Amino acid sequence: MLLAAAAFAVMSGFAKVLKPHYDAAQLVFFRNMVGLLALLPSFLIKPVKQSGGRFGLLLFRGIMGSFALYTLLFNILHLTIGAAMTYNSINTFYIALIGGWFLKEKLNSISWVCIVLGFIGVLLIYRPDIDFNWQYHAIGLLHGLFSAMAYLSIGSLNKYYDTRIIVLSFLVSGIVLPLLGMCIGATGWVATDHFFFPEFPTISSDSLWYLAGMGISALLGQYFVTLAYSNDKAGIVAAIGYSNIVFGLMVGIVLGDPNPGWIASIGILLVILSGVILSLFKNKMPEKKE
Repeated sequence: MLLAAAAFAVMSGFAKVLKPHYDAAQLVFFRNMVGLLALLPSFLIKPVKQSGGRFGLLLFRGIMGSFALYTLLFNILHLTIGAAMTYNSINTFYIALIGGWFLKEKLNSISWVCIVLGFIGVLLIYRPDIDFNWQYHAIGLLHGLFSAMAYLSIGSLNKYYDTRIIVLSFLVSGIVLPLLGMCIGATGWVATDHFFFPEFPTISSDSLWYLAGMGISALLGQYFVTLAYSNDKAGIVAAIGYSNIVFGLMVGIVLGDPNPGWIASIGILLVILSGVILSLFKNKMPEKKE
C-alpha cells in the first residue's frame, strides 16, 4: 500500500507537470486509454466468467469513477498536490456517512468523532489567505463523494461481474465522456472550457513521455492496491493508504508547491489521524478497489 500511495503521488506529479498543455478532461482521456490498452490483452488470456444482470449499476460505477477522476485531476491541476491528495482521502468519511444513513450500518461514537474531526481538518486546509478559489475546494468535496459512490457500488457488483469488467466500465466511461465533450466543443454549439468541453489535445513529443509516465504510474498504483487489499484486512490497508497525503506533499514541494503552513498542516494531520482511526475501528468498511 505504501508503494501504491507513492505511485499515485508520482502520477499526480506527472499530471501537474502537464498542466500547461492539457486540461483535466484531456488527462482523464489519456490516463484511461493507457489503462484500456493494458487491460484488453487479459481478456484474450483469461476469458470472462460471470453471471451479469446489473448493467445499470455497472454503468453507474463507471460514471461515478470517471467523475471522481475528473475532479481529482482538476484539483491536482489547480490546488497543491498535498491538498488534492487530502481531498482524495476523504471518501472514507463519505462511505461511513452513506453507510450509516442509507445502508443502515450502525455508526459508533468513535466513528462520529472521526467524521467530525475529518471535516474540521478539511475546513482548516481551506485557507482564504492563499490564492485558492473556493470552487476548487467545492470540487474537492465532490470528488470525495463521487469516489465513495464508486467504491460502494463495487461491493454489489463483485457478486455479478468479473473484476476486469468492473474496471473496464470505469475505463470506457473515462474515455467516452471526455471524448464526447471534445466532440461537442468542436462543433461550436457550446464554448470550449477546461472541464466539460475541452478542445482536442495536440500531443507533443515532449509531453508524450509525461503522459506515458502518468499512465504507467497509475497502473502501478492500481496493481499495488489490488495486492494490498488481496492480502490483508481492508481497514489496515486503508489506514496505510493515508500515506498518499504525505507522498503528495513531498512531490508537490519538489515541483514548487508552497509549504502548506501550520494551520493547513494541522488540518492534514486531523484528516490522516481521524481517517486511520475510522479505517481501523469502524465495524463495516467497504473494500476499496480501483
